[in-house]
Amino acid sequence: MAEVASRMAGSSTAESGELTSLVAAEVSRQVGSLRSELERALQELRERTPEDRAALVVFSGDLDRVLAAFVIATGAAASGLETSIFFTFWGLSVLKKKGARAAGKGLKQRMFGLMTPTGSEGLGTSQLNFFGMGATMLRSMMKEQGIASLEELMGMARELGVKMTACTMSMDAMGIAKEELVDGLGYAGVAAFMADASRARVSLFI
Repeated sequence: MAEVASRMAGSSTAESGELTSLVAAEVSRQVGSLRSELERALQELRERTPEDRAALVVFSGDLDRVLAAFVIATGAAASGLETSIFFTFWGLSVLKKKGARAAGKGLKQRMFGLMTPTGSEGLGTSQLNFFGMGATMLRSMMKEQGIASLEELMGMARELGVKMTACTMSMDAMGIAKEELVDGLGYAGVAAFMADASRARVSLFI
């Protein structure tokens, strides 16, 4: 009788130990699954949370609008935001070197180059330009008031670490070569800008 009771007790202990192992394994599996889901949710949340960035698109080639873009960009960078400017289409005129020419261009590309501003100093105003008189008057009034010029703001932007990128698709469309643009630029397509803009607290189109 005692022997039977001992066997039953041993069997019960073995079964209990096996059950405990099964429960522990199941708990471990569920906890691991929950941890993976939580980590995935946190990663998605991080990707959706804006970072301390400002992303600007400069589409315009007008002096007053480009001035506004650089005032905002330098202000954002000075306040601690990681700032980038993406220059596309007419905005590429801001980045041109004065008098720069690239070889191997076709007739249309050369004509288009002659019809567009060759550098920041050649930009006109969006209104009341009057064949360049408006831009000259605006620059003169800014100087009288001690306001930084566009060229000075561009220098400040570089010193503050503002990332400036030229749109490669726009360069191809408008026949602009890298040799015609100022040094220190990045070159990328719209996907690069979208990567910056998707994580930015501030996104502006100028």
